Amino acid sequence: MKYLDEYRSEELAQKIVAEIHRTVTKPWVLMEVCGGQTHSIVKYGIDRLLPQSVELVHGPGCPVCVTSLEMIDKAHAIAQRPDVIFCSFGDMLRVPGSHGDLLVLKSRGADIRIVYSPVDCLKIARANPDKKVVFFAIGFETTAPSNAMSVWQAKKQGVSNFSVLVSHVLVPPSIASILQSPLNRVQGFLGPGHVCVVMGYREYEPLAERFRVPIVITGFEPIDILQGTLMTLRQLEAGTHTVENQYPRVVNRDGNKVAQDLVNSVFEVCDRKWRGVGSIPKSGYKLRYEFHEHDAERIFDVREIDTAEPAHCISGLVLRGVKKPHDCACFGKVCTPETPQGATMVSAEGACAAYYAYGRHLELQKGLAEVAHA
Repeated sequence: MKYLDEYRSEELAQKIVAEIHRTVTKPWVLMEVCGGQTHSIVKYGIDRLLPQSVELVHGPGCPVCVTSLEMIDKAHAIAQRPDVIFCSFGDMLRVPGSHGDLLVLKSRGADIRIVYSPVDCLKIARANPDKKVVFFAIGFETTAPSNAMSVWQAKKQGVSNFSVLVSHVLVPPSIASILQSPLNRVQGFLGPGHVCVVMGYREYEPLAERFRVPIVITGFEPIDILQGTLMTLRQLEAGTHTVENQYPRVVNRDGNKVAQDLVNSVFEVCDRKWRGVGSIPKSGYKLRYEFHEHDAERIFDVREIDTAEPAHCISGLVLRGVKKPHDCACFGKVCTPETPQGATMVSAEGACAAYYAYGRHLELQKGLAEVAHA
């Protein structure tokens, strides 16, 4: 299939890997920003093809994982109301809050529905005029246009019983936060291809210059990631720090202007809390005042809420690239997809879920058993 098979070519992958080995002369730490990239890396064993001196660490690019516990608990408070139909993408239903998850609430009678597009919620709202329909609007810049469209249509069409609980987060401020941390080890980034489809990559250029780090906007197939890794390593070895685009078949420098205009007409930038990370200035979107009648936080008055994060969960350190899933004592034992302790084990893009899905918890257990036997 065009744009798929050729990006999974074993022969081409071997050539790029060989070139990486020829290029690298020093130890380097790279971070892939997007959770989809993390899953490809683990699924295809890309990190194990690289020289031992090159380490890939996993970034905060899983929108489900970084949705703050406070926001999850707000969603639960709203979803429990008898006058509410609460709608969400499916991967949010099992994310643990302070006291259970949305599936538990659904089993107790809450009207919680999975939708595939926020616009579907408008149909539900029209069909249920006696109910308040709320959509859990999470995600990076990638999902912001469709969520903005649902709000814009609701206002235009007079669908007054529809609102959104907004928890959008933005990638560039999270990269700056990582680079400013005293725990940071990251020296170069594989940038988020899908985010840049919408936003372009102009706003990454000041980051590369300010922090003197290369950023290579990268796709999601094995060849994409290997090529992006090679491009980043070449810059590091040469001592350069620019933004490059490995993903030109999808991404351009300016992005999608129509989508950006829609997002900017509905949302404005705000400070945002990230799960396991804390508050990052100007790292999220909130609804503009003109759309306040569709703001679920205002309607249901859940702007302040107490939370209780599991003390043993290190997902925040995983999201910042400081630790990896197998560094957690709970990984694959107490924390599994059936009994997740943190969002990184739940989401389809979470690093812990990727490590578990492709058997790295079994390797860890085997290694411990061999040490014990010896």
